[in-house]
Amino acid sequence: MQLIIRQLGIQDYQTVWQKMQNFTDIRTEHTTDEIWLVQHPPVFTQGQAGKPEHLLNPDAISTIPIVQSDRGGQITYHGIGQQIMYVLIDIKRHKANGRDFNVRQLVSALEQAVVKTLADYGITSYPKADAPGVYVDCNGTEKKICSLGLRIRKGCSFHGLALNVNMDLSPFRQINPCGYAGLEMCQLADFISAEEADCDRVSPKLVNYFAGILGYNIQQIFNI
Repeated sequence: MQLIIRQLGIQDYQTVWQKMQNFTDIRTEHTTDEIWLVQHPPVFTQGQAGKPEHLLNPDAISTIPIVQSDRGGQITYHGIGQQIMYVLIDIKRHKANGRDFNVRQLVSALEQAVVKTLADYGITSYPKADAPGVYVDCNGTEKKICSLGLRIRKGCSFHGLALNVNMDLSPFRQINPCGYAGLEMCQLADFISAEEADCDRVSPKLVNYFAGILGYNIQQIFNI
């Protein structure tokens, strides 16, 4: 199976979200699957299960926009220095190839791509069955380093993962991340040098591991 990679740079959340919706609405059974790599300027996004009380002090964060999204999950934060990987995958195509493939397998593939990427930096991480994402044990305290949220339409996925690489984590303290009170966030830069903790260095690892797990051949890479 072929896979197209698009490097979008830094783009507004709602702009990219609309492009993902449009791509999914017009794609056909012959449309090649794609990965979009992007960073977003500061924004809070509420998933479909989001509850207002998980935004702890709305009046204090009026400078950061809050967007109601159609992805799964609850509230999270995006900012520069966080690597977003959106996966526009035709789940039906995997089933047609004889695989027992569903949304849970796609989530697992995303989580394992992150676990393998972090392992390249000597970081042990793990997913949790009851709370999608990837976590790290930091001196006895469990912290989240990567969040996940997907939407399925016409048997195809969009949205994806957000890996904290080297960013300002302070806005996370203004929410209950992913709906969990007291959940602490961490990032790659907490464990390695700032020079190494760079989205342009991390993203190829994420892509290659994800493609390998699902049996893709990377067809083209576009810088937009």
